[in-house]
Amino acid sequence: MGIIHCSLMVLLLLSQSSHSSADGLSEKVRGVNLGGWLVVEGWIRPSLFDGIPNRDMLDGTEVQLKSVLLQKYVSAVDGGGGNVTVDRDVASAWETFKLWRVSEWEFQFRCFGGQFLTSNNGGGPVSAAANSPSENEPFYIEKNDTRIHIRLSNGNYIKVTEDSALMANYQGEPGWDDNGATFEMTIVYNHLHGDFQLANGYGHDKAEEILMDHRSNFVSSQDFAFLSHHGINTVRIPVGWWIAYDPDPPAPFIGGSLAALDRAFTWAEIHSLKCIIDLHAAPGSQNGMEHSASRDGSISWPTPDHVSQTLDVIDFLAARYANHSALLGIELLNEPSATLVPLDILVSYYTRGYQIVRSYSTSVYVIVCQRIGNADPAELYQANIGTSNVVVDLHYYNLFDPYFDNMNVSENIKFIYKKRVPQVQELNSANGPLIFIGEWVNEWKVANASRSEYQMFGMAQLEAYGDASFGWSYWTLKNARMHWDFEWNINNRYLLLGSSSIRKPELLLLCWLACAVILMQIA
Repeated sequence: MGIIHCSLMVLLLLSQSSHSSADGLSEKVRGVNLGGWLVVEGWIRPSLFDGIPNRDMLDGTEVQLKSVLLQKYVSAVDGGGGNVTVDRDVASAWETFKLWRVSEWEFQFRCFGGQFLTSNNGGGPVSAAANSPSENEPFYIEKNDTRIHIRLSNGNYIKVTEDSALMANYQGEPGWDDNGATFEMTIVYNHLHGDFQLANGYGHDKAEEILMDHRSNFVSSQDFAFLSHHGINTVRIPVGWWIAYDPDPPAPFIGGSLAALDRAFTWAEIHSLKCIIDLHAAPGSQNGMEHSASRDGSISWPTPDHVSQTLDVIDFLAARYANHSALLGIELLNEPSATLVPLDILVSYYTRGYQIVRSYSTSVYVIVCQRIGNADPAELYQANIGTSNVVVDLHYYNLFDPYFDNMNVSENIKFIYKKRVPQVQELNSANGPLIFIGEWVNEWKVANASRSEYQMFGMAQLEAYGDASFGWSYWTLKNARMHWDFEWNINNRYLLLGSSSIRKPELLLLCWLACAVILMQIA
């Protein structure tokens, strides 16, 4: 078996750049995503958030509160909808609250069930029955290391009583000893760093300054020249729904992304690239992640109002760019959740989005993304979304699942052949849309991998995804994490893009290295 796998690897390396074009395409997409540019993702460029005051308490931060007097946790009974008690020894979902930031030190607390804490204007018990936060009654947090006081606008403080109730009637200065108005606050999750957190964290004026500089400098015409020089023919450009309301989008979002997208189309024309506009963030959030601009990790996109608003965004983008020579396709939605976005609602949206794009162009590709989570991509092939130039987008990562955590080099590469290749081939042969690997990365969970091992993993992916009938797009152009950074990978030769990037002696060396790695790891 070792010889067989070794032979397959050699054939892989020798067959680079052998793929034919998809029907209707002059050439398959060899693309790169412009992630973190017009839709903020803090992990891509963490420095964007460095200047936010009190930045460990952004929107969506999850906290737990423990009374120092009772040594019990504050709990929204049944996850919200009724009473609040202070009687839990161990904190879990009911004892975890999501922050909605009002200002640097003013917040609302959202419960597990979606309700908000309220004190009914102070003086009485705190409840968890409000379906929306009270704009006139934020909670002001006073902080001393991990200890906090929670003050109301009337000057009263939140306190616990001996019978484990939570009241809003403590008057005077409580001090920081073990009294009823002092709590230990534990931050259990603080990983949402998207457009909402940035804009609401800085405030409009400072956020506008930060984003203007970011949008002007993070991606440039020189980057497009670099991509073109290295054989890339397409950029996939994530945008947020607020782009349709530029230059004055709803708060807290910041205008200016439309002008940046226009510049990208100009650069694409200059450097002979094509553009895919990818609606990465929809109203209400389609997946609860920072890259869909979720405020607190919740998902409320699948409602009639949000779907209708999203269709308006597609109409805006199609009307503006459908006849632009650099436009290749419009992706209707990125990574909808398989858990909370029902298939029937998604297919209805995709079908209506397709019709909107077709009302402006008969040739622009309409791209529909697979649901993320436990969803079969075949569900979109069977949905009859449109009759021409429909593409299904799949995202392939050997990450984000415990299944990959302990895989070694050869196991990761074998996974590409045993799982990815057959799925791509099966979908290619289906009588339906084209297939697009719209996101993938030359990164894995292998510790201390060598450059040659990264090269082999990258070449395996290029070979597998190069067979996709529409092509592929790497995530992403630039990234603080170097192996996610396309430019770094190319400049440091961790990713070799076929015959244009690899010389024959290196190819032969990689063949021998591939064989050696596989044979040693199965011996």
